[in-house]
Amino acid sequence: MRYLILGLSLGLGAGISPGPLLALVISTTLARGFRAGARVAFTPLITDTIIISVSLLLVHAIPVKLASLLGIAGGIYVVWLGVEALRTQLEQDAALTSGSDPLAKGLLVNLLSPHPWLFWIVVGGPILLAAWAESPAYFAAFLGGFFLVLVGTKVLIAAVIAQGRERLSATNLLRAQKISGVILIIAGVAVAVEFGQQLLS
Repeated sequence: MRYLILGLSLGLGAGISPGPLLALVISTTLARGFRAGARVAFTPLITDTIIISVSLLLVHAIPVKLASLLGIAGGIYVVWLGVEALRTQLEQDAALTSGSDPLAKGLLVNLLSPHPWLFWIVVGGPILLAAWAESPAYFAAFLGGFFLVLVGTKVLIAAVIAQGRERLSATNLLRAQKISGVILIIAGVAVAVEFGQQLLS
């Protein structure tokens, strides 16, 4: 039971904490509606499978410099997404995003973000190893609780944003989309600066 509660608690913290993926969920929902935002919200189910597999093999073994470079790359990509959101005009959304899969964007953001990697290497990985040592059921309980709340929280946020989107005028919707673009840029710069400092230290 304690591993389930731990998974639910950590999943809630990860689900509502500000970061590149949450910003992308918000900006995508504003631009394209609930279904697109929800697709982004589900990306951790794919990316974290890769991250967890690697982390369990390399717990505490990934060099700090490599993690810092990964963080800088992730920050730059998130900044680019923010600039793209600022440049996109509301009436051009269908044309500009018809060939752009929000799931693919979410996958890139989460894989390039250092936060999931650091979480699973430093926190999640050791917990999973300890849970597995006691029982595979504890291992499954932790993962199930974590992803249920992590993804569920982001889907709920997308639903709330989508409801507000339906009530916004075209002008206010465009303004909200621009604000989400600024949030993406700020998040990306913060990530890049944070891990750039680590790289130089």
